Formats: sequence, C-alpha cells, structure tokens
Amino acid sequence: HVDSGKSTTTGHLIYKCGGIDKRTIEKFEKEAQEMGKGSFKYAWVLDKLKAERERGITIDIALWKFETAKYYVTIIDAPGHRDFIKNMITGTSQADCAVLIVAAGTGEFEAGISKNGQTREHALLAFTLGVKQLIVGVNKMDSTEPPYSESRFEEIKKEVSSYIKKIGYNPAAVAFVPISGWHGDNMLEPSTKMPWFKGWQVERKEGKAEGKCLIEALDAILPPARPTDKALRLPLQDVYKIGGIGTVPVGRVETGILKPGTIVVFAPANITTEVKSVEMHHEALSEAVPGDNVGFNVKNVSVKELRRGYVAGDSKNNPPKGAADFTAQVIVLNHPGQISNGYTPVLDCHTAHIACKFAEIKEKVDRRTGKSTEENPKSIKSGDAAIVNLVPSKPLCVEAFQEFPPLGRFAVR
Repeated sequence: HVDSGKSTTTGHLIYKCGGIDKRTIEKFEKEAQEMGKGSFKYAWVLDKLKAERERGITIDIALWKFETAKYYVTIIDAPGHRDFIKNMITGTSQADCAVLIVAAGTGEFEAGISKNGQTREHALLAFTLGVKQLIVGVNKMDSTEPPYSESRFEEIKKEVSSYIKKIGYNPAAVAFVPISGWHGDNMLEPSTKMPWFKGWQVERKEGKAEGKCLIEALDAILPPARPTDKALRLPLQDVYKIGGIGTVPVGRVETGILKPGTIVVFAPANITTEVKSVEMHHEALSEAVPGDNVGFNVKNVSVKELRRGYVAGDSKNNPPKGAADFTAQVIVLNHPGQISNGYTPVLDCHTAHIACKFAEIKEKVDRRTGKSTEENPKSIKSGDAAIVNLVPSKPLCVEAFQEFPPLGRFAVR
C-alpha cells in the first residue's frame, strides 16, 4: 500500500489545532527523540492515539478533534489499508466531507491511482455512501522532482479531476490544495515554497469559496442538514448493565430526537419500554439529536434481551422493524472471481453484523445512471453494480436509503 501521508497530515492538524495538551505533546516528543524518530513525526501522534484506542484505554475523544475558525472537526478515520474499508463503510458516524490525500512523489501517485490502487476505491466508496463534499490534498509536494513542482501539481489535479468526475463528483466544487503534511506547507498558513499557487477556488450552487490552505478548505465545507424532523433511529453499539441504574443501551442518534419519557421499541426483537434518562459525556440531556452519541436508561429490560445491531425507534412514530428479506443495490469492489445466486457473505449494516444470502441477482445496472443493463445475470464480478434480493440469516433492521441513509448502506465481506 502506498502511504499517501494521511496520518501525518491528520496528525499535523490535531497537533496544531487540536485537543492535545502541551504535557502530552512534550511526552510524545521526548519518546520520539528516544526512539530515534528525531524529527518529530506528526504521524507519531496518531500512532500513539491508535495504540491507546486499540488497547481499550479510554482516551479523551478530544484527541480526534481539532478546531478551525468556523467548525469543530471530528476525524472519523484515516482508512488506508484493505481492512479499513469495512470500517469506512459502516463508519460509526457518517462523514460530512471526505478529504482525499494523494501522494505527489514520483511513482507514488501513479501507484495509488492505478487500476487496483486504493485512491480510486476510496473516492468511489465515499461517493457511493453519500459523502458528497470532497477536498483533495496533494501531499508530499516537498518530494516532487524538482521539489514543490507546479507542473506535477497540475498534472495530478487534471488526472484526479477526470476520475472523480467519472465517479460523480463535480471537480469545480472540489478544492485541490498542494500540501506537505510533514513540513506544514499550505496546511494552516500559505507556504512560501509555492509562490506559483494562487489558491484554490470552488463553485457550487450555494456560492463560491476560495483560500490558500487546507484548513480554509475545511472551513468552506457546507454544514449538513441534521434530520431532526425524521422518525427516531438509533442503532445500538453496546448495551451496558450499570449498578444502581440498570440497563443502558449506547449508540448514535442517526435521525429524529430521543428524550426521557419516549416509549421506544427495539427492532427486530420488538421489545417496547420507556426511556428513563438520556446521557452524553456524563451529563443528563433533555433531548438527544442526530449526531449525538448517547447512553439511555430503559425500564424493565435486561441486558440479555438487547444486543449490538438492534435499532431503537419511537413506538408511536414510524417504528423500525426487522426485515426477513430486502432488495439492495450492490457494487462489487475487488472481489476475486464471480458472485452468483446463493453466495452468503457476512453483511455489516450500521452496527449489525450478520450473514446474508444473495437469493437472487435481479439485474445489472449502470453504476452512475442506475439504468438496467442486463436482466437476471448469471453472475456479477468486480466493477459491476447490480440489484440483488438479500435474505439475512436472522431478521435484520434495514431501511430505504432514501429515507434513512445510515440504515440503508452496508458492506459485505
């Protein structure tokens, strides 16, 4: 895998404008020195955070946030390798904007964007999963030939524009920023090394924006509409039993509003109960809205009855239900060989993880237009998009993508 420098770039932003206190930074720098990583690597920050997260040490989530002049930015993931793709698809929360980092070094860009390179796959996934805003960081400008080469930047911009256009993005609405995540060029302030760069411009129906650096491009993101007017959907990530309180399911409100007193139903088990209290970051809430990661206390339900992958909704307003089967559009990415009727992979949808059978491949479709290209195909392969009838091994709570996008997208492995 070509390392485009996502961790370094992200680490730089967190390091410079993020929630890492001075003490922690000094500790990291000292360790980096001792480990002989003398020139303190920003990626090191991220490696440390990842290691702590994987060891299950609850680290302050602030470490994954940073601030711009306008926004609090939360980093969901910097997926690079194959196994990240599943995480990217189910990505506990859905991104409002994707930042695609491509490496400008000789040969590096070409490897990333080649037929089986990951740059393409990530951009395609982001678009397919509904992340409609995109920023492209052309990284490692310090390692072009000659360094900070304008022609190399323009060459990459042209190439990336043409392929993101094929996917469905409008290149005119995408900021292209030449950066060095390592040296900090055009990250937070304009670089003196690239006097030729007059800045990025974007045009979209909501208006124009322009700037010089990556942080300004993040500031130019359009804030998403938060679907508070839709019915409640809250996929469970975990269920805890807390002494003296009782059963506390935990998850992220995807749509609607959750508040104490709501009579919730858990699908597909069809268990109904009253919400006693709702809490976020150890504070009681009078209501939780989309985007909030909350714990809520429910009456008379044992921990054993609930599980990860169940979805909570309002029993009185368009409640969620389990599906015995459903029809979906499937795009095949890097699958070895053919897929035909009867194929039974494991499906990840919101927080659910369950075996599903491809009962019937109904038709092949053109990925961009959705128009049918072949009825009842014998099989489908990498690059194909198809309409498929899926049968989960036990009831699963899924929804129409149009209505509840976070519950209407999934990955199969």
